[in-house]
Amino acid sequence: MTTMEKIAPPAAAEAAMATALRVLAMDAVEAAQSGHPGMPMGMADVATVLFARHIRLDPSRPDWPDRDRFVLSAGHGSMLLYALHHLVGFEDMTLEELQAFRQLGARTAGHPEYGHARGIEMTTGPLGQGIATAVGMALAERMLNARYGDGLVDHHTFVMAGDGCLMEGISHEAADLAGHLGLGRLIVLWDDNRITIDGPVSLSSSADQCARFAALGWHVARVDGHDPEAIDAALAAAKADPRPSLLACRTVIGQGAPTLAGSHKVHGAPLGAEEIAAARAALDWPHAPFVIPGPVRAAWGRVARRGAAARADWEARLAASPQAAAFEQARAPVDAAALREAICAFKAGISETRPAHATRKASELALGVVNATLPQTVGGSADLTGSNNTRTPDMASVTPGDFSGRYIHYGIREHGMAAAMNGMALHGGLKPYGGTFLAFADYCRPAIRLSALMGVPVAYVMTHDSIGLGEDGPTHQPVETIASLRAMPNLHVYRPADAVETAEAWELAMTSARTPSVLCLSRQSLPTVRRHHEAENLTARGAYVLRESIGPRDLTLIATGSEVSLALDAADLLEAEGLRVAVVSAPCFERFAEEALAYRAEVLGTAPRLGVEAAVRQGWEALIGCEGGFAGMTGFGASGPAPELYRHFGLTPARVAEAARALLTRS
Repeated sequence: MTTMEKIAPPAAAEAAMATALRVLAMDAVEAAQSGHPGMPMGMADVATVLFARHIRLDPSRPDWPDRDRFVLSAGHGSMLLYALHHLVGFEDMTLEELQAFRQLGARTAGHPEYGHARGIEMTTGPLGQGIATAVGMALAERMLNARYGDGLVDHHTFVMAGDGCLMEGISHEAADLAGHLGLGRLIVLWDDNRITIDGPVSLSSSADQCARFAALGWHVARVDGHDPEAIDAALAAAKADPRPSLLACRTVIGQGAPTLAGSHKVHGAPLGAEEIAAARAALDWPHAPFVIPGPVRAAWGRVARRGAAARADWEARLAASPQAAAFEQARAPVDAAALREAICAFKAGISETRPAHATRKASELALGVVNATLPQTVGGSADLTGSNNTRTPDMASVTPGDFSGRYIHYGIREHGMAAAMNGMALHGGLKPYGGTFLAFADYCRPAIRLSALMGVPVAYVMTHDSIGLGEDGPTHQPVETIASLRAMPNLHVYRPADAVETAEAWELAMTSARTPSVLCLSRQSLPTVRRHHEAENLTARGAYVLRESIGPRDLTLIATGSEVSLALDAADLLEAEGLRVAVVSAPCFERFAEEALAYRAEVLGTAPRLGVEAAVRQGWEALIGCEGGFAGMTGFGASGPAPELYRHFGLTPARVAEAARALLTRS
């Protein structure tokens, strides 16, 4: 820390800086007649001390790798973040943007949106996601520090969270993992205002949050959230402690509003003209709405100048470092050409040897190629490493005090794992993937949704993808899960048929720029159906003709995953009866939908179509049409050996052929 960084603004100037945050928040919410002024007004003093005395960021270079990260987990208080960014000098956060708060097309959305404005580290709003994703950011910082040292990676992740963030269950998963690993660069500033939308926190909770976090291995301190010196001392102590820190900042929601402060009524509604006028008088702020005096702007400008100086120092260290090239390469897009070449060679070997692998095993083998080619990959599993096959032999574990490894044991924390992977990907420098059972995707869904919403290309490995997992029974058989994931915008759901398609899916997941991926993988062994090597990545087309009919088609069978080989066997039966049958493999509906209309028409053909998948029909209409047939599941599964279940639910070549004949009769 430089001498300039240690100097705090004069008390009067700092008080005016905090007042500027309060009035910008209440003015913007009033102009929009919508929003949440209470949290920004209550946490204005904490935010001012954090930014004026501690945080390192440079608005002119918001992507500076060694900047401190600031996550507003309580995303409803978005006007606090927008006001901060305006005052410290982010060029795209203009006064006009503040005046257009919550209006269509403005950067100042109702909750912070990643990519909408510079410096917003992640999309927040779903409570608990911010604090959990920040754990991934803090973990990435430590892992990269282990690789490149203090000279290149040495920053903090600051989180501003509310009662809702701590009540949500994901906070426990995330806090437990952070405490176990000892993520000392993570500091959570809890807005302990004891108010929720319904009223006082005591209506719904008696939890001692400080005791909870202390039990999870955190440094915990209580602090007066309106005393700048106490806030500063608490932040300094947190930065010096090797554990993650929770600072319980006792605040008054809506601080500065004469009659509404301290009430749940100020949480999510405009203050009204009369209350705002009284607040201006009480705060000694005689300025018109959205007017910030020059001296106050100048005081906030020091934050940017301090950050710019720190950034320049870091750039000098980077230029002098022998690790500069490796550091920059880790942050760059993956080497797609190298991965394509390696995967292509791997596919050629599979087509030649034609192994019968479960696609979860095929995934492990493909990951051996991926991890050898891309040094920035980081794997993990939610306590299912041996089932998900996500760890390759060369991967050492990340452990408390040793962050040099590439494999993370997330424990039974599927939701926390998914959020942490978002955080690592957002941080930059690492390419995360992690596994669980497909049936447990619903535990992860809010974080997967944020991956898709933010355009963060995380890879989710979801094994045990159908009734084929057998004896574990219907609780673990995800008959409806694939359809629900396919319904999510900007998410590629892959269900590969064999080891070749699995390798191709991994190539696509690792080279995706803005779309996360879910790989749905089988527990049971599947034969190699791509028996002739194709250099082209056919999975990239979403669906393709695996076997064409001899002559004009009478029928097209379309299948995914473990049912592709079943469809091929059914086609043999039908062709023996004189029918001309084509078989289409459709590993990714979303990619197929992105293909040109002419290609889709060529693949699907004009003959009647029958879909085959050990899952529900929902979502299949795009491939088979409303009049098409479907052989699959209509309810939950059952417990029993997989072959018996397939027979019980009519998923055999003979039963598929029977469904095809019925479809042709109707047509």
